[in-house]
Amino acid sequence: MTQQIVDLNTQIQPAQPPLRLTPLTSRIGATVEGVDLRRPLPEETARALRAALNQRRVLFFRDQPVTPTEQVAFARWFGELTPAHPLQGGLDDAHPEVLVLDSERYALGVGDQAASTSYNNRWHTDVTFSAEPPAASVLAAKLLPETGGDTLWADLVGAYRTLSAPLQRALVGLVAVHTARHTFERLRQTGGDERVQALPPARHPVVRIHPETGEPALFVNPTFTSHIEGLSHLESSALLSLLYEHITLPEHVVRWRWAPGDLAIWDNRVTSHYAAADYQGRRVMHRVTVAGDAPRGFE
Repeated sequence: MTQQIVDLNTQIQPAQPPLRLTPLTSRIGATVEGVDLRRPLPEETARALRAALNQRRVLFFRDQPVTPTEQVAFARWFGELTPAHPLQGGLDDAHPEVLVLDSERYALGVGDQAASTSYNNRWHTDVTFSAEPPAASVLAAKLLPETGGDTLWADLVGAYRTLSAPLQRALVGLVAVHTARHTFERLRQTGGDERVQALPPARHPVVRIHPETGEPALFVNPTFTSHIEGLSHLESSALLSLLYEHITLPEHVVRWRWAPGDLAIWDNRVTSHYAAADYQGRRVMHRVTVAGDAPRGFE
């Protein structure tokens, strides 16, 4: 497809230098040029980036070797930050917001070297087992394998929009239960049982409304969604399987091949993502999450 260069300054003035937004697909994802994330952002630039994130769901920045402090400062432009993770500590005392996603450390933690590349290769939306899942996530590449290790994102707004009208109507009002307990089974086996059990399940609408754009989006994922309330096990499993297959159709997905210094930010309210486990060697990423609110469905 022919990529379109969009000058965000046509929407928000002034921003120097001009931000250049290049869509990667017709529906989701764009690269952003013309900004140095290692420096303080002008307010106009931050507002332009927030508008672009609402439009494109995921934004990618090349050649931005940010420090943890710089990554945290950038993420703060999108809202208040959360601690690194409900079940894991931060990078260090100075950066409690930075979650280290280290394939080697994960393998050692669960006592299974074979798990080193498979700890995140499941479609998921971050921390939906929380009553207030993050609004956005900022991910910076720190150490990459020679090949592989791409990340894929799916557009949950587009996925809902392309369902048939009868199915759209059938989903309105349904509530799904999200839990971390089955996903973090290995953590329980290695002494983290109390932390996992302390996390109560969360209830979220199957179709949530984006609080800023008003767009409806599917809000279920195979990693944390356990079932849909009010349906039999067979009905819930069949419906969720259908939705998962639809969400991950290629036309809803953008795939990013990481390079050193890359940074991505995505709207966690309207996307799911997947880290491909197709590499050998170590992969280290730093993630910071922006606090969100309780998902709301149609009134």
